[in-house]
Amino acid sequence: MTLDNVKCNVSNCRYWEQKHCTASAIEVNVDDGGNRADRFEKTNCQTFENQ
Repeated sequence: MTLDNVKCNVSNCRYWEQKHCTASAIEVNVDDGGNRADRFEKTNCQTFENQ
């Protein structure tokens, strides 16, 4: 199973394929810890793997 509907613009990620994430699951965290972010810039994808 892939996450066909998850957009990704990080072209050097192992799971990147034409602006979509091909990982079977993703993990996104808040930059400063906790479980709330004020805006998307304060989040990060832990699934990222450099090619």
